[in-house]
Amino acid sequence: MLQPDPRPTLAAPDDDPYLWLEEIDGSRALAWVEAQNAATLEAYADGRFAADRDGLKAALDRPDKIAGVTRRGGLLYNFWQDAEHPRGLWRRTTLDSYRSPDPAWEVLLDLDALAREENEDWVWAGAISLPPAHERVLLQLSRGGGDATLLREFDLSTRRFVPDGFVLPEGKSYPAWLDPDTVLLASPLGEDMATRSGYARTVRLWRRGSDPMQAPVLFAAGPESMVVYGAPDRGVVPERIVFVERTGFFDAAIHIGDRTGPKTRLDLPTDAEAQWHRGSLAVRPRKPWTVGGTTYAPDTVLGIGLDAFLAGERGFRVLFEPGPRRALQGFFWTGGQLVLSVLDDLQARFPVFTPSDGWRESAVRGLPELGMVQVWSFDSEEEESNGDLLAAANDPVTPATLMLTRPGPASPTVLRQAPALFDADGLVVTRHEAVSVDGERIPYVQAGPPGETGEAPVHLSGYGGFQVSNLAGYSAVIGRLWLAKGGTRVVANIRGGGEFGTRWHEAGRREGKALSHDDFAAVAADLVRRGVTRPQRIAAEGGSNGGLLIANMLTRYPDRFGALLCTIPLIDMRRYHRLLAGASWVAEYGDPDVAQDWAFLQHISAYHVAEAGRPYPPILIATTRRDDRVHPGHARKMAAKLQAMGYAARFYEPEAGGHSYGKNSAETAAFAALGMAFLRRAIGWEPEVAESAA
Repeated sequence: MLQPDPRPTLAAPDDDPYLWLEEIDGSRALAWVEAQNAATLEAYADGRFAADRDGLKAALDRPDKIAGVTRRGGLLYNFWQDAEHPRGLWRRTTLDSYRSPDPAWEVLLDLDALAREENEDWVWAGAISLPPAHERVLLQLSRGGGDATLLREFDLSTRRFVPDGFVLPEGKSYPAWLDPDTVLLASPLGEDMATRSGYARTVRLWRRGSDPMQAPVLFAAGPESMVVYGAPDRGVVPERIVFVERTGFFDAAIHIGDRTGPKTRLDLPTDAEAQWHRGSLAVRPRKPWTVGGTTYAPDTVLGIGLDAFLAGERGFRVLFEPGPRRALQGFFWTGGQLVLSVLDDLQARFPVFTPSDGWRESAVRGLPELGMVQVWSFDSEEEESNGDLLAAANDPVTPATLMLTRPGPASPTVLRQAPALFDADGLVVTRHEAVSVDGERIPYVQAGPPGETGEAPVHLSGYGGFQVSNLAGYSAVIGRLWLAKGGTRVVANIRGGGEFGTRWHEAGRREGKALSHDDFAAVAADLVRRGVTRPQRIAAEGGSNGGLLIANMLTRYPDRFGALLCTIPLIDMRRYHRLLAGASWVAEYGDPDVAQDWAFLQHISAYHVAEAGRPYPPILIATTRRDDRVHPGHARKMAAKLQAMGYAARFYEPEAGGHSYGKNSAETAAFAALGMAFLRRAIGWEPEVAESAA
């Protein structure tokens, strides 16, 4: 009897028989993918799947959903997708019209019409407008939804592409207008212009009518850096340009200069985040920083005048200090004020500081504290901002409300209320804490029917990476395809995220990544301890870095789950840094080419750890072919190895979608409905309730 092929293994990590699956469009690889897709669809794409897919698509396409807006030059811009316009419309209106029940939209670009005319799979990737008129824009269009975009100049007054205008081939480029005839270009396109991560290593001065590949280089970094980019600082005269070299995911060097290149490097630690506006500078270090005779803790926010700082002054004003569970989420400038986003034991707070008034403190008030609460500048350009803010709030059973607000005592004005996309009657939201392997308490939010039956079908999700906070918000997918059918949803706040600041992230980074995964398994165990469910009824899902998490639940904690959904995942930790943007994540995970790093990385490389004869639960591994961030080879190879060892591993890979679940509502709905159908069946849950189309 033939023994299952265990390769690659920890003993021979480079003996990989599935490297051919890394050839994204290779004929052998595509034949394998098509056969896998067919088998998965045949097994799960039944009538219930179709009803879920169609109902979810209808919900995502509802005409009364919130149209998100950004103000540019006094007008409100929106990109809109619905059933009639699956690729989308770029359009604009006035604030007065937007406040009305039925705004009058001026359509600027019909992407569906453009895709038909040019026979291209165009996906909207954004528009960079030139202030103050905002009539010339650099449109960014992606083929199939990848990160790489094509750049084309567009004239809003004529609604046409500019003849002989700025045009750039597909790439991970970062352009910025300097004036109507000059663009500051950071692009990996051209000979020796890309870093190991595939991003730009130079900033070039691109003049109208010239070849961008021959544009003079103003600033350059070595290929080992992650990326460089530049942007104008329009708030000062004479013109000032900011050049940034990100040496790693969490480190950068910031320079100030002009059209001839950088002149002065800001005297800041590379781990510090710095933003300035109208002559005031705010700084947040990631590590302890001793300066001017004072040591500041990580995540402290410091304020000072920019000119004074450049002149050598270091008398900072302390604006924010973190606590064990009081953490900074970010900050931004608007209308001469600094707005902080803070989570205080996962409750949202938004302190505001006015440097022109002695750094006087106020706050954005009148917003919910729990769930997902966000505040951001209404205006796309800092120099045009007047202090108006947009705010949005939602929770697992409450759809989003979009509000217009300002710092101070006034209550926010509701602009839009999203419709309910599933029946949440009787559902409750509660917060709990699990105890991880080292005694750390790990918060999680649970939504679903009240009471503990010991049999609840649980959908458990987590992320735990890159200091991204994973808060429980409203989800049409989980709401319609799980909660509304009687299931329970759980969102885990594991280490590696940013829920409790840099210390929480650091605890789950590099050597601590395995601890982050332990946290997730502890939440699963706590659900059983509390009598909510049993292991065979827990379906866990995660994507990207969360896909790494789910792959490790398969190999490290298989007894705690009934089914696993692993999407757009990172899995092969031996080769991840050689695939697409993988080199940019070495600061998060470690470098497998360094023996000391591989010593801990190997234990979270599920591709190498997986072995025959273990009680692994059913798993569906799904990716997209046009994901140019996390290589689809991760998902392909893991599925192939598991199947070769006799496991019930399913695989699914649609062609388009990029690093997401689809480029439009139809693709998103199909991807999600398939994943939920798999999870429900794998845990033995076949609810009778079917959500009707919205």
